[in-house]
Amino acid sequence: MLIPISNMARDYAWGSTTLIAELQGREPSGTPEAEIWFGDHPGSPSRVDDGTGRPLNLVLSEAGIAPLPYLLKILAAGTSLSIQAHPSRDQAAAGFAREEAAGIPRDAPHRLYRDENHKPEIIVALSETFRALVGLRPIADTQRLLASLGEGSGVGALSAALSPTDAEDQPAALRRVIGWALSGEASDVVTDLAAALESSASDEAASEFAAEIRVLRDIAGAFPGDAGLVVATLMNLVELRRGEALFAPAGVLHAYQDGLGVELMAASDNVLRGGLTPKHVDVPELLQVVSTESGPAPIVEPLDVAPGVFGYDVGVSDFRLVRVETTFEAVAEIALDGIAIVLATRGDIVVEADGDRVELVPGTAAVVSATSVAIGGAGEAFVAQPGVA
Repeated sequence: MLIPISNMARDYAWGSTTLIAELQGREPSGTPEAEIWFGDHPGSPSRVDDGTGRPLNLVLSEAGIAPLPYLLKILAAGTSLSIQAHPSRDQAAAGFAREEAAGIPRDAPHRLYRDENHKPEIIVALSETFRALVGLRPIADTQRLLASLGEGSGVGALSAALSPTDAEDQPAALRRVIGWALSGEASDVVTDLAAALESSASDEAASEFAAEIRVLRDIAGAFPGDAGLVVATLMNLVELRRGEALFAPAGVLHAYQDGLGVELMAASDNVLRGGLTPKHVDVPELLQVVSTESGPAPIVEPLDVAPGVFGYDVGVSDFRLVRVETTFEAVAEIALDGIAIVLATRGDIVVEADGDRVELVPGTAAVVSATSVAIGGAGEAFVAQPGVA
């Protein structure tokens, strides 16, 4: 099986109005375009471009093929996504059973666990810069950031709240502060912190946290009064360059800020939100799921697998991802261990498997069922497939 697939862009409010259109070489639609899903997830299954336009989940089911364990996306952020964390597989199974027993409809706005799966995810930058908040920085570093904002009462209150008590370690203190902020007890702190960020503009260039302050100021402007600003202030800022990646395993807070990327995740829709959103935030459940261990952001360095082939190894059984840079002189042969999706992101790509051939341009994809796939042409493509158990 080698069939081209396509999907419509999803118009979430945080989406970019230009990035996906630029990738696909077309005029912008005039509305935010946030994500294009490539896969069989029932929330937005791809359509097969074989003349029938049938959804991919139906095509795979009729062929006796189990649902894909992963979902591949193009993601284009124009402003911050919600701060979020995803449960482990055990947490997801327990939460799903609990909400099923309570009779909460799976499409209810306050439903947290819509399936029994975990949702680790990796994103690889396609734009020259892709910014994200991910994980929690050490408290001492956040204290220096706050000190650079001056002596405002809200800033001082947050700084004081971050100091662990005698009975606390650093993760416990961070968990307490996140709960304090999101429970609504820190509304004055949010207001004062936003004002301090705005007034720090003239001193920004001299600060070691200049990039962080710019991002936080943008967040304060886009989400006035949102307690997620406090949580964002505790998080690491990552600026990926094209081809670089970050990984968000279970429990790690993350919020993509802006840029274009290829995202690959386990096939799940379980999200615990931590602010910067009008959607439901369940603070007690988030605090059960979130990891408050601090440290550097989980950056993934691409590995040279073969000439022009780069792998992003995150050690999960749901998915594997490789990036292929092709030329007319060399064809990359990728071994497959299940149903794969090939997504073109630059140039003109030729995909061949079992005697079939598909030509792809940026922003288009094909589903492959074979033992290997050959990728030629001149450009760049990503290959997603199941991981190794």
